Amino acid sequence: MQIFKYKDYEEMSKAAAAFVIREMIKKPDLILGLATGDTPIRLYQNLIKAYQDYIISFKEVKTFNLDEYVGIDANNPQSYHYFMDNHLFKHIDILPENINIPANDPDDMEKSAEEYNKKMFGNQRDLQILGIGKNGHIGFNEPGTQLGNMTFIVKLDEETRIDNSRFFGSLEEVPTHAITMGIKNIMYSKKILLLASGKSKAKAIYKTAYGPVNDITPSSILQLHPDVTIIVDEDAASLLNMEGNFLEF
Repeated sequence: MQIFKYKDYEEMSKAAAAFVIREMIKKPDLILGLATGDTPIRLYQNLIKAYQDYIISFKEVKTFNLDEYVGIDANNPQSYHYFMDNHLFKHIDILPENINIPANDPDDMEKSAEEYNKKMFGNQRDLQILGIGKNGHIGFNEPGTQLGNMTFIVKLDEETRIDNSRFFGSLEEVPTHAITMGIKNIMYSKKILLLASGKSKAKAIYKTAYGPVNDITPSSILQLHPDVTIIVDEDAASLLNMEGNFLEF
């Protein structure tokens, strides 16, 4: 596990984009795991700029998203399908058949999870991008999740729903369940890139890097992965007591 600290969100997002771009140049047919939420937005904007500047192409790239709310239509502005289209896919040359996001059919949730697992068989992610919740969740693997889980339906932790309510009109509108890659799916990736910004993530980052590996902090499992890079801003790194540490490209 390597941790790299940058001054602010803008600088860390540039470093994250440089990391992803380097992997895409090395392997044009990269299998890429994607995350949603506030943190990767600037990363995606930088990737779009690199595509527009003819530095990278997504034509051979295959993507797998971490998660999706259950019971929200893909065209709903709060769905992760909509998020990815708006913040990345519609701005690049990725082929629609290479985009994979969990289905969110509330009438057959278990079948949706099983089918997403089948899609990932033989499609080991070369690089999985992760954000992190205040409670240490990665994807929607909430505290108490079995660390050996594959794609499954999760009842969202109340803290997670409160955090995500800023994207909705009210807490009541936030779905209670989501479909998510399990910890086992995430750990099967060849490389993992975890991004975190802001003081609210500082405790989770500290526990991820230095806490005991347990299901109380699901992200702590990353200590056992052979190739994890964590990119944070100064606020998210505030409990790490580390000097500046910068990726070289």
